Amino acid sequence: MDDVTLRALRLLEEAQSGRAAQVLATAESALREPTGEIRGGPAAMHFARVVALTRLGDLRAAIDATDLMLAAAEREGSVGWRSCALSLRATRRLRLGDQDIAEYDIEAVLRDLTSAETALLPDEPDPVIAGNAHTGIAIGYAQLRLYELAAPQFQAAYEATCRASYPDNGNRAMWLCNLAELNLLWALELYQVGQVAEAEKHTTAAEEYAVRAVAEASGPKAEVWRLSALLYAACARADRQDPAGAAADIPRYVTRLQAHGMEQRQQELLLCRPFHAVALSRSGRPDEALRVIEDAVTHLSPDSDWLVSAALHRTHAVLLANNGSSDALPGLTYGDALAELLWRQRHRWLHAAVTMQSYDVLRWQHEQAEQAAQVDPLTGVANRRGLDNFLRNLTAPATSSDGESVAVLIVDLDQFKHINDSLGHATGDDVLRAVAQVLTTNVRKGDFVARLGGDEFVAILPGADSVAAEQVAQRTVTAVADMPAWRVQVSVGVASGSVYALGETLAHADGAMYAAKRAGGNRTSCRHPTP
Repeated sequence: MDDVTLRALRLLEEAQSGRAAQVLATAESALREPTGEIRGGPAAMHFARVVALTRLGDLRAAIDATDLMLAAAEREGSVGWRSCALSLRATRRLRLGDQDIAEYDIEAVLRDLTSAETALLPDEPDPVIAGNAHTGIAIGYAQLRLYELAAPQFQAAYEATCRASYPDNGNRAMWLCNLAELNLLWALELYQVGQVAEAEKHTTAAEEYAVRAVAEASGPKAEVWRLSALLYAACARADRQDPAGAAADIPRYVTRLQAHGMEQRQQELLLCRPFHAVALSRSGRPDEALRVIEDAVTHLSPDSDWLVSAALHRTHAVLLANNGSSDALPGLTYGDALAELLWRQRHRWLHAAVTMQSYDVLRWQHEQAEQAAQVDPLTGVANRRGLDNFLRNLTAPATSSDGESVAVLIVDLDQFKHINDSLGHATGDDVLRAVAQVLTTNVRKGDFVARLGGDEFVAILPGADSVAAEQVAQRTVTAVADMPAWRVQVSVGVASGSVYALGETLAHADGAMYAAKRAGGNRTSCRHPTP
């Protein structure tokens, strides 16, 4: 993890602990350092800025900020930060839609989340960035109750923490707790639509994840994560093998968590109330069960999660009905019908998301196959097909302009046959790979390198004049001659001209390369454009 990413993650922690305004100022100052404009800074700092704006309640500004983060991720070639930006935009759109129905756009949200998944198909090397990316996708899917899609993302985030380079900050237990909580929510919704056996499968899974979290809790917040995991494990036992134990453990762990300041996490604590009431009822303590659920319903706030609220009201109605109250039956019937409608809506969203995922994966696979067809498998640079495609795009009217210059380098190894004959073809392949790497390293950003075949390479330098091209050529000659493993030399022909006369420039560069060889090799030769 680089210093910028580490600094940004520290800012995230500050923003989440109530210092969002200070974090916003710090992030924007850091973003302006490279170019003087916010848009010019690194993706990691854009991430901190998005979170700070969200904490300050400016969701529209946060959504605009994700677009700048996307652009920064593209500049950096970071699949992880691109994925983070897309999932951040999706979850902010969801929250904005909750506040303003005119902004509600479930299709756009699903498109961002599935695109965030596709962005991670190439592996993100930094485990911290990967963990944040998978978590962002998981949170988005969880908010839509697409549990099947959220769970693998939380699992992938957990696996990122298992890499040797990941810092020991307690996140491993956190993601296991997330998986436990997700399965408890999944179970609550299944109970509401009458799928009891399926619900119990998820409370079983929740307990398994919670037990693992207890064992793996570490870092500065180890005790908090351990207590959270114990609380979730107790909730998971309420409807299964140990209702009496769950009835005793749930309030005990709630009290201990509140002593750690967990009273601010009302949603997590409310989630435990239906399970506590069920545990009491199944333990033969119906009056206590009613008191627990009535207290929870009384303390519901307008911004409470609707699924937890619905579970509390349904549990209340079930307990009243079990006690012989006929007044609860109409509400229970209505609640069950509404739960069934919402379950069907969930499945429609799930179908749409899976369809988008399949399309994105197929498109990515096609793009990978197309790219592979344009890459030389030995050296990793472009092949002739890739070169032809690049030249076609370079000379297209939409991408070129009058008078635009281009320079060409033709690079050929000196006495390559002797290397193959004396050291073997395997060594010859190693030499070709090394020369391709040297050439790729010494061209400018945005230049193009291809293997023409055999021991011959070409570099296309858009916008370069003959002086810049000769500098690149001389650097290449020197770097190849200085390779420590073998005595290797190259001849480089250089030519430049208008992009519209590119075929002629290529021919001039090829002639210049042969001139360098005739002069003894290990040098450059340049043919300037005719005035």
